[in-house]
Amino acid sequence: MSSLKLGVEVVGAHDLLAKDGQGSFCPFVELEFDGQRCRTTTKEKDLSPVWNESFYFNVSDPNKLSSLPLEAFVYNHNKANNAKTCLGKVRLTAPSFVNYSDAVVLHYPLEKRSILSRAKGELGLKVFVTDDPTIKPSNPLPAMDPDVVPKSIPKEKNGKRHTFFLLPNAKQPQQQQQKVTPAPPQQQMNYGVHEMKSGPQASKAVNMFPGSSSQPFDYALKETSPFLGGGRIVGGRVIRGDRPTSTYDLVEQMRFLFIRVVKARDLPSKDATGSLDPYVEVKVGNYKGITKHYEKKQNPEWNQVFAFSRETVQSSVLEVVVKNKALVKDDSVGFVRIDLHEVPTRVPPDSPLAPEWYRLEDKKGEKKKGELMLAVWYGTQADEAFPDAWHSDAIAPGDSTSVSPTYIRSKVYHSPRLWYVRVNVIEAQDLVPADKSRFPDAYVKVQIGNQILKTKPVQTRNMNPIWNEEFMFVAAEPFEDHLTFTVEDHAGPNKDETIGRTVIALNSIDRRADDRFVRTRWYNLEKSLSDAMDSDRAKKDKFHSRLHVCVCLDGGYHVLDESTQYSSDLRPTAKQLWKSSIGVLELGILNADGLQPMKTRDGKGASDTYCVAKYGHKWVRTRTIVNSLNPKYNEQYTWEVYDTATVLTVGVFDNSQIGGSDNTRDNKIGKVRIRISTLETGRVYTHCYPLLVLHPSGVKKLGELHLAIRFSSTSMVNMMSQYSRPLLPKMHYKRPLSVIQQDILRHQAVNIVAARLGRAEPPLRREVVEYMSDANAHLWSMRRSKANFLRLTSVFSGLFSAGKWFGEVCTWKNPITTVLVHILFAMLVCFPELILPTVFLYLFLIGVWNYRYRPRYPPHMNTSLSCADAVSPDELDEEFESFPASKSSDIVRMRYDRLRSVAGRIQTVVDDIATQGERLQALLSWRDPRATTIFVLLCLVAAIVLYVTPFQMIALLAGFYVMRHPRFRHKTPSAPINFFRRLPARTDSML
Repeated sequence: MSSLKLGVEVVGAHDLLAKDGQGSFCPFVELEFDGQRCRTTTKEKDLSPVWNESFYFNVSDPNKLSSLPLEAFVYNHNKANNAKTCLGKVRLTAPSFVNYSDAVVLHYPLEKRSILSRAKGELGLKVFVTDDPTIKPSNPLPAMDPDVVPKSIPKEKNGKRHTFFLLPNAKQPQQQQQKVTPAPPQQQMNYGVHEMKSGPQASKAVNMFPGSSSQPFDYALKETSPFLGGGRIVGGRVIRGDRPTSTYDLVEQMRFLFIRVVKARDLPSKDATGSLDPYVEVKVGNYKGITKHYEKKQNPEWNQVFAFSRETVQSSVLEVVVKNKALVKDDSVGFVRIDLHEVPTRVPPDSPLAPEWYRLEDKKGEKKKGELMLAVWYGTQADEAFPDAWHSDAIAPGDSTSVSPTYIRSKVYHSPRLWYVRVNVIEAQDLVPADKSRFPDAYVKVQIGNQILKTKPVQTRNMNPIWNEEFMFVAAEPFEDHLTFTVEDHAGPNKDETIGRTVIALNSIDRRADDRFVRTRWYNLEKSLSDAMDSDRAKKDKFHSRLHVCVCLDGGYHVLDESTQYSSDLRPTAKQLWKSSIGVLELGILNADGLQPMKTRDGKGASDTYCVAKYGHKWVRTRTIVNSLNPKYNEQYTWEVYDTATVLTVGVFDNSQIGGSDNTRDNKIGKVRIRISTLETGRVYTHCYPLLVLHPSGVKKLGELHLAIRFSSTSMVNMMSQYSRPLLPKMHYKRPLSVIQQDILRHQAVNIVAARLGRAEPPLRREVVEYMSDANAHLWSMRRSKANFLRLTSVFSGLFSAGKWFGEVCTWKNPITTVLVHILFAMLVCFPELILPTVFLYLFLIGVWNYRYRPRYPPHMNTSLSCADAVSPDELDEEFESFPASKSSDIVRMRYDRLRSVAGRIQTVVDDIATQGERLQALLSWRDPRATTIFVLLCLVAAIVLYVTPFQMIALLAGFYVMRHPRFRHKTPSAPINFFRRLPARTDSML
């Protein structure tokens, strides 16, 4: 029988619907899972009951856990007839079943049990899965009449809660006991009523943005028709060929010769001392690779794989040489020669090829002592040995030592799960300053790792300062840093004295997934950090200064670790709030063409490039192709998609760890962003993306990246329903973060992710993470400001065009059009019920007409839209300036004056808008008594006229007056406009 169990902690409920006619009732909860039922105790006359009872259910088949629902019914016990009435239910499925460490209390709204029933309120549950063998399942209830409710008698024994149920009409008088097993040992929370209420390819160029400014052909996106593993791609569809399909159907199949060097035995020694430091050299044509060597070992084990591209293999013989590093001359121990025409081909999912023992030979081909275990086969990049293999394209021909395999292998990284840490510093008691002759000017410094925030200094005479300030931090699992509180006294300028400090482990902090109340705690303050971390010593001291704080891990937020415009994941931190995936995103990184040299090696330009793709928590890195300006990667990766309003980012970088680079930073070559919502379901997009990078000298194209992308939907209904849901988790709207908080927390999150990924092997360097996450997108840029203004102008261009067209109608520029507009206007006024249907029908026809011209390709970076093709050198120099500025004072002064000029124009526009609004307020404010008198009298006349005149007549007269012929118009402004412009504003009160 499986030891897996489902644990359910019934915390409480609130705002339940009273059904006894007296405004209260006796509620209890009944749980059903996998044919098992359990009940809580009954609370007498409580609309917001609190149970805090735990139950455990056996999982009969763990493989079917994803299809087993948990149902929680809230019933009201009617004592008059001993019946129960359903007040609502909660139904949970597999996504809500998480490990105990990830489980938090969630408040689920009660659903109706049937169409005619009513439901109100919420039920607080904590659901988790555990395989702890020491936990016994709760005793299920016996089968009984569903309308009969057992009487419950809660008792406390040995600190544990037991519930006894008295069954009516039982044959024996004894009590049926149900034991509530305690939850796994973790820090427990007390939840009260108030907490519950808180609640070679042919290519064609295509335009990037229809209707937008065009850009040079060389910077445009190019659609291709490559022959991939699944067939030739034509127009986004796969045309099957004679080649069998495989799981790697978005990349070109690359053939490799794989050699697995496993181990050797009985190796002979060739020198007088008997020293043997064996290693193996694998040689195919002009390419060779070597294993690591062992000192004084006759039976070494390497278990290392070498991969040689079949395109570069120009030899028919594989030569494997066992060598002795202790010898300088004639260091060969033995040879193994294999005819490549006899090498088998392996295609996954075939099992790995079994290695064989080969007898060593000398140079003449005669057998000698010693054996070497090898496995040799032909395969593709779909082989399991491919990611960890040593690759021949990572070195130059004839060189086997120029590159360390650590920095060239393809890897998959997972960024850590990030949490927001909410800290509320409330007050302190009994502070003891060093200088007792003065009242302390106390403040609290809160620190997690490199994140430090301080409260405002507060001077108090009773040594009990009150701050009540809230801070937000970012922490990553596994929690390595501690939360440190330091109370300091600002004794003078640049003189702060420590009063006390306390340290809290992040693992012990309460977690929550909503805005429920978290209880506060008092912590003793110690003089030194070692005392603060030594809890045993702290207990010995009788007197302590104390600090009152409220700390929790907020799992209901999505921790923003990238720019909000290019977010690749919008899920909250708490796994219980995750929805099921709606599709799968597949990316094939094919090759790069025409790359520019990023370094100099042997007097020639060279590039050692690799690609990085980021989506959600998953980062992927391709292998590094050494010394190639047209590298072929042909690697395929897959992600689960939870929201279509997300962005996939692919970047190309030059590996600085390989010789020839002038610096230690990986140079950026360019990146590509692809929004998932712009992709059609099931279509394969194959395009060459230009790699555009903005340099201080202007925009440059450093090559092209060839990608194949496919988005497949697993549930069309779930995908379409995403468009009606909020973009961010609910906590972002219930307790929103300020813009300044978001910027600070995003910066801290990027630093944490970069530090964690930099500790991987091979490391994903900080400059790569920052470039992929757009960490500096919030900094000021004159070029970007101009681009955003032009984008805003483009958004309102349709309204401007409509206004211009209506102005031509009013001036009778085209009399026929004006007459037709008059007729249409009269029809709509006489039949107002046709207005909205006409508008929506018009929008429908526009959408159907534009379907023929819908984009067939994903959007890409546009130099014209970004104002990168006509930017001045000084503006570019300002954009690449460090923060804070490091230029000379004259340049900074000139840029400051220019910024003041731009800000002055914006200030004028804001002033004009405010003036018009204040004139509207002045109509009834009697600031200008004559103007208000005129307006009030006109309102009275208008009310009388509108009362006695049909509305259609008023609308017709007003429309015809606006569209009157120019012969009846005056060149001066009309009387209403003149009246409005004479109204006073608050500009007279401005200094």
